[in-house]
Amino acid sequence: MKNRTDIRLALPSKGRLEAEALEFLEACGLDVFKPNPRQYQAGIPAVPGLTVLFQRPGDIVVGVRQGSLDFGISGTDIIEEKKGDGNDVIILHDSLGFGACSLFLAVPEGWDGIRSVPDLARKAPGMPGEGKPLRVATKYPVLTARFLKEKKVEPFELISSEGTLEVAPAIGYADMISDLVSTGTTLRDNHLLPLSDGEIIRSQACLIANRAALKARPEVLEAAHSLLEYIEAHLRAQEAFIVFANMRGKSQPEIAAKIFAQTDLGGLQGPTVCEIFTREGGTPEWFAVNIVVRKDKIMRAVQQLRAIGGSGVVVSPVTYIFEEEPARFVKMREELGK
Repeated sequence: MKNRTDIRLALPSKGRLEAEALEFLEACGLDVFKPNPRQYQAGIPAVPGLTVLFQRPGDIVVGVRQGSLDFGISGTDIIEEKKGDGNDVIILHDSLGFGACSLFLAVPEGWDGIRSVPDLARKAPGMPGEGKPLRVATKYPVLTARFLKEKKVEPFELISSEGTLEVAPAIGYADMISDLVSTGTTLRDNHLLPLSDGEIIRSQACLIANRAALKARPEVLEAAHSLLEYIEAHLRAQEAFIVFANMRGKSQPEIAAKIFAQTDLGGLQGPTVCEIFTREGGTPEWFAVNIVVRKDKIMRAVQQLRAIGGSGVVVSPVTYIFEEEPARFVKMREELGK
């Protein structure tokens, strides 16, 4: 492991999370090149030297923790379940914007009077039968046990299952479940009810890395920088449009003052105002303006530009907005320094 020279990023190997991870990376400009769909290895041309592997989300976290992987994309739920008690796993980006779900406690609909965790804590000791623990089927024993102990829901017994959890109470091998919920439809179809305050953890896709590799291998640190550059610039640009307009005025400062007088025309640091050169030559008091505007304010921005004399307004989506340095890369360097 110590002599490994390649740089490895692991992605989920199947299901919705795999498709969403590939789609997200492509949108970031980090297209995954996989010439043979049957292969479990690929590359990202934008980050030379980076090898992409495809593994189960749980194995990704374990691999990053143990150092056989340098980077991985997995859900918050799996990361917190599998990262262990040390600090081997560092989260580089905790909100990639896909894979959203929550780990919830859910009970049978027929359990009258049990709709919250305090209800469960009061009823748990005597519900299954005198002296028997509450049986909870789950694929997340670490998170579930921690939550139940914190909420004083005892005694309990965790029932491990790799199959469909929703049927466990119906067929009798568990009393209730702790499982991932996105829409809640599957729970309702199986006559289960999530407790009102039974959310154990809210999850979405994250980018993680091995702490030791970042500290010991400059090439891994540089790959982290590249990944975060693309990802942060893309996410920052998702909610932005660039707006171009022509405006008549006497000078650039006059145009800028008109723009700053409007509530939705500030841009990033401010507007760019340039002279327009016509075919006839000279600048007959026409200027070109461009500003970056948030997506939810685009119509108000257009209306405000018109109100101060803007015309020929053109709106275009933004692919990237790069800052001087990715904020999460700066944060990671600070954390590694500690």
